[in-house]
Amino acid sequence: MTERIVELTPLAVEKVLAARAEEGHGSDHGLRLSVTKGGCSGYEYSVKFAAQPVEGDRVFETGGIRVFVAADSEELLRGTVLDYVDGLSGAGLRFVNPNAAHECGCGSSFAAGTADAPGSSGSAARG
Repeated sequence: MTERIVELTPLAVEKVLAARAEEGHGSDHGLRLSVTKGGCSGYEYSVKFAAQPVEGDRVFETGGIRVFVAADSEELLRGTVLDYVDGLSGAGLRFVNPNAAHECGCGSSFAAGTADAPGSSGSAARG
């Protein structure tokens, strides 16, 4: 196991554990996080359950959840806090990413920037 690249809030941990059980996965499944090119701002978050990490993934544990971060996404996700929000526009995981210079209006993609770039509040991922 390595350092935590991403932190999960207690509510995010609770919702991830519930979703994992609801989808029929056991505690052997981890949460795989990655960033792919796409969306209206340049990058999109990818969140899924996986039985094993992909070769090269950074692996750590938080709140009883194994987290796999794709090696090619590590720098874009470093320092991110994964939270859960439930509001008028929907419910889902929210990435508070200090590496995001700005996010799209729909909240599912972001443009990369520096840690002290303006507008790096976070975006939501629903899935």
